[in-house]
Amino acid sequence: MSRTIAIVEDDPSIRENYADALRKQGYQVTGYGNRQEAMRAFQTRLPNLAIIDIGLADEIDGGFEICRALRAMSATLPIIFLTARDSDIDTVSGLRMGADDYLTKDISLPHLSARIA
Repeated sequence: MSRTIAIVEDDPSIRENYADALRKQGYQVTGYGNRQEAMRAFQTRLPNLAIIDIGLADEIDGGFEICRALRAMSATLPIIFLTARDSDIDTVSGLRMGADDYLTKDISLPHLSARIA
């Protein structure tokens, strides 16, 4: 069985770009465009890894809310923030609330793949 990855990203082109790259590496990837859609799916089944953007459409901290909810559901689920927000405050906040890694969107696909593997 392949590892399942959830990508929560409001920009469809970015979401599909990452999803396609990860699928080519054998991962089963599901994309979600907003917090509500992702949380409905996570109530049914958790992925093996969640990759989350912080700013989701009108919710500037929607990704932080997802991280809090996922951490309450599972203490061991790997969570990676993948976001354009690169301030120390955001990075430290994301890691303190339970994310396992915090990456900015300027990361290359090979680098992202290495972090996931």
